[in-house]
Amino acid sequence: MQSRTIHLMGTFITTSLDHPDGDQILAETKDRLYDYNQRFSANDETSLLMQINHSAGTRFIQVPEDLYTLIKIGKQASIDSHGALNIAIGPLIKQWHIGFKDAKVPSEEAIQEALSHIDPTKIELNDTERTVKLLDSGMEIDLGAIAKGYFADKILEFWEKRGVQRGLINLGGNVKVMGPSEHPDQLWRIGIQDPSKPRNTLLTSVMIQSGSVVTSGIYERSLTVNGQPYHHIFDGESGYPIHNDIASVTIIAPKSLTCEIWTTRLFASASATEALDRLNHLKMRGISGIIIDRDRKIYIADSLKG
Repeated sequence: MQSRTIHLMGTFITTSLDHPDGDQILAETKDRLYDYNQRFSANDETSLLMQINHSAGTRFIQVPEDLYTLIKIGKQASIDSHGALNIAIGPLIKQWHIGFKDAKVPSEEAIQEALSHIDPTKIELNDTERTVKLLDSGMEIDLGAIAKGYFADKILEFWEKRGVQRGLINLGGNVKVMGPSEHPDQLWRIGIQDPSKPRNTLLTSVMIQSGSVVTSGIYERSLTVNGQPYHHIFDGESGYPIHNDIASVTIIAPKSLTCEIWTTRLFASASATEALDRLNHLKMRGISGIIIDRDRKIYIADSLKG
């Protein structure tokens, strides 16, 4: 298989595939990933997404179909999840800015001010004109919780159109595969990070034929102040990082975007046990996965056992 690795979106992205024109397809894939990053980023003041944020409370912004589609999906998922997932959480994310050099614990006043501007129902969409307007001038959309999943799905759609029959994309914890692997049983082995150990230390792994495996964990980005650790997965009600016994959530589903949505939603569960119960109720949708708690105990969905 031909492979290429780039550093983008705050992580290392690896693309691998089998095709006679593999080098050309990988080069085009790289260009698409850079394009997605530039247009969808909440950390680039020149991105199309930031044009929407800068115009909050004033006017509609017309955007390309792919960005409009993701915002529309994200808005509905945010409303359905009752705060567990919220693409309007931008003001709160910027107050903490965990994962960046200026990360800090904001004042309670700053947190409450941010919380007053994160209502996803105030994202107004016009399907006919394909335009977006934020009705509150203090709002900002942040697609970080779902964008990588969308990118992975779009890249494999592109590969399929180019005739690729076997491939893998890994966007740092977000993996999607297509076709048979090179193992004799043709299954892909996807490692699950040990949340208490350094990066690339695996606790377990899963085997899949196709689809996506996405893991989100409290180890990915963190901040420690006065001995108190804070992670980057936030509670949209309190304005603070979610506090429970969950260390990581891994979701397995056909679509990577589906995985992204459910890793975030299940992280908001009261406990790892509750998250597992919710996960088991998703099996009819073709969704399964693994929960790991802070004591490294593994909770496996019924559909994966054996």
